[in-house]
Amino acid sequence: MAIPIILVVAVGLVCAVMLSIASKVFFVPVDETAAALREVLPGANCGGCGFAGCDDYANTLAADHDTPCNKCPVGGAAVAAKLAAILGVEAGSSEKQVAVVQCNGANEVTKTLLQYEGLTSCKAAASLYGGLKLCQFGCLGLGDCVAACNYDAIRVVNGVAKVDRNACVACGACAKACPKHLIRIAPEKNQVICFCSNTDKGANTRKACEVGCIGCMKCEKTCKFDAVHVENNKAFIDPEKCKNCGMCAKACPTGAIINLRVLTKAKADAAKKAAEAAAPEAKPAA
Repeated sequence: MAIPIILVVAVGLVCAVMLSIASKVFFVPVDETAAALREVLPGANCGGCGFAGCDDYANTLAADHDTPCNKCPVGGAAVAAKLAAILGVEAGSSEKQVAVVQCNGANEVTKTLLQYEGLTSCKAAASLYGGLKLCQFGCLGLGDCVAACNYDAIRVVNGVAKVDRNACVACGACAKACPKHLIRIAPEKNQVICFCSNTDKGANTRKACEVGCIGCMKCEKTCKFDAVHVENNKAFIDPEKCKNCGMCAKACPTGAIINLRVLTKAKADAAKKAAEAAAPEAKPAA
């Protein structure tokens, strides 16, 4: 009975020695700086920083201290400051970015090309004659962007995707998911936006959508800051030059350009009036 026990103990000792040797031979040193940086990063692994994920960004920061610390759109300025503190460098400015859906073609202002019955997927619908609407450049409204967003920052409202700018962290997941490439990441400060991606000539755009850009160039002629240019039949507003004056939005005959500041104020005023209407009338003092 003693022999089997001795054999088991001997085999165990041999395995233990082999594992100990293997751990020494194949030991991978841990970069403590990279580990500390990785702990600070939010772990979204969205790729919004331009790297493969949080691990890749942390490793790059640890290896090259000249890499900007403000690349994480999810963490923003707070995370940039923590990364900079670990590395002993300047954090740099971190401007908040948001996703922008370059389409405002809701169901009531666009014409339908066909009735689609199939997978509830923009990618699938786009493969069928380019989509469901007469405008081949517009939002398909089937929610691939919604499914991709981990921050509940985008919703399909009346056939078109809408971004909650307060909830958006500019990770870019929605932009990657959109088969029409309608979503871009832009500075939050840019409040005057052309919500259209149609590059057809004006006459064709009008047939497809009531709020599409027709390339009339009224916006370009109105802008005093050289921030608006019509390129390929569509207005483009340079966020770096734009002063958010809203003159181009006023000049736009179709409403393709929207001043979000005016829209926000209008919503706030409407909410205030609704609250006042719902409040009980004050009783006169006795």
